Amino acid sequence: MVLFIFKQRFNGGFLENWKPCLAGALVVLIWSGWITISRYGVHSLLTPADITLLRYGTAFIIIFPLILKYPWKKSSLHQYLIVGLGVGFPYTMVSFYGLMEIRAAHAGVLVNGMLPVFGAIAAWLYFKQRVSLVRYGAILLIFMANLVMIGGNLFSFDQLLGVFLLLSAAVIYTFYMLGVRLWKFTWRDVLVIIPAVNFVLFLPFWFFFPSTGFQVPISEILLQATYQGIVVNLVALPCVAYAIRHLGTITVSLFMSFVPVITALFAWLMLGENLSGLEITGIVGCTAGLAVYSRG
Repeated sequence: MVLFIFKQRFNGGFLENWKPCLAGALVVLIWSGWITISRYGVHSLLTPADITLLRYGTAFIIIFPLILKYPWKKSSLHQYLIVGLGVGFPYTMVSFYGLMEIRAAHAGVLVNGMLPVFGAIAAWLYFKQRVSLVRYGAILLIFMANLVMIGGNLFSFDQLLGVFLLLSAAVIYTFYMLGVRLWKFTWRDVLVIIPAVNFVLFLPFWFFFPSTGFQVPISEILLQATYQGIVVNLVALPCVAYAIRHLGTITVSLFMSFVPVITALFAWLMLGENLSGLEITGIVGCTAGLAVYSRG
């Protein structure tokens, strides 16, 4: 569905853009699984800090030879920090603590459903990038469809902290997308920068957060280490950087806005979180918004 829509978006130029489109579609699938598996993880014996350390520790060990060979002098420290931390441990920690309060389908809405809005604002402020009124209307439709998915119960007082944390995660992630495009980081750069920056900086913090000391079943450790450390860090994040360089911030944020749809389906299949009528309506609305954007 997503690839078909963006085939329409690029018209005759799709053949030149099929790789970044495929990268974007792959990120949608991986990120939807990430939200589902992360919610499962934070309700297991592992703590948010444990999962975060597994994520960056696993990736750091695997790409350590590349870290040693990387030409670190080619960019400045603040650029590495903004890109590395924009999708690094500040993002994961607020997401994980938010997922302890908010169900997976709703978390996908709050984090990824807001990205078209934040992405459009960032693109307008920093790159003076504007789109047609029809596409702004499509962004609004996607935003409203995502709000429909969460219904009226999400903003109850007892869930406000979770809402705040997940919206914060969306803002933090926008800085990552902005930095990748602004400083022209490639997927190869991201592959090295994110594990290196986050493992080195987060390891001291891990000792101050609640932890089980990894005294949990090995199957849970392997699940989180494999998906968080390899699938997300070493596959999805480089794909995001690749797609941003070729498609732009707004288009990639629209890809990510489809994550709530897939997350709702994954949560239904894997976590038993039933789909309500509002969620089904939101899925239809989000798909319609992407179709309008592709033709606008």
